[in-house]
Amino acid sequence: MPKMKTHSGAKKRFRVTGSGKVMHERVGKRHLLEHKSSRVTRRLSKDQVFRKANMKEVRALLGR
Repeated sequence: MPKMKTHSGAKKRFRVTGSGKVMHERVGKRHLLEHKSSRVTRRLSKDQVFRKANMKEVRALLGR
């Protein structure tokens, strides 16, 4: 059986930590930053743990 390919869109958006958690970037830090406060943009810089609701699908896309 051939190897399973990783979903190329998912590998650009998500990463798996050493403990197995899936992390993603926060939404809203790509454009229109001029009117957002520095506090907001700093908060959006931190990665966030993926929600458990869709974890199974994301792990499958990443081949885990």
